[in-house]
Amino acid sequence: MSSERQARLADRIRVLIAQRLEKGLRDPRLGFVTITDVRVTGDLQHASVFYTVMGDEKERQDTADALRAATGMLRSEVGRQLGVRLTPTLEFIHDAIPENAVHIEDLLREAAERDAAVAGLAAGATHAGDADPYVKPRELDDAE
Repeated sequence: MSSERQARLADRIRVLIAQRLEKGLRDPRLGFVTITDVRVTGDLQHASVFYTVMGDEKERQDTADALRAATGMLRSEVGRQLGVRLTPTLEFIHDAIPENAVHIEDLLREAAERDAAVAGLAAGATHAGDADPYVKPRELDDAE
């Protein structure tokens, strides 16, 4: 039962923060942010908010600074709209899923290229010994 409540609270926090970021924070450092996931602890006292940012490393760092600066305001707004007795603390964590996905795609592409090279080598290969290396029982002639 507690995990269902955690999931509902996490989903509601994700929606509220996303709506607030969509309206804007009046912080020029804030880039194009997407809230990917929110995880709430079992005691509902802490929420980890995972986000991604479009752009280069400088834009990611500026957005992280802007979110850290706006954490108090976002927490008070979440608390006001949630209607729970204790508002969970918010921690913003950059989600590296897009970067990891690109890296995995590169590795898979490289593996496919290597497999194609090995298949090309195997197509023209011949056996190192006899075509059938297994010893077969001697066949008896009719005279024997």
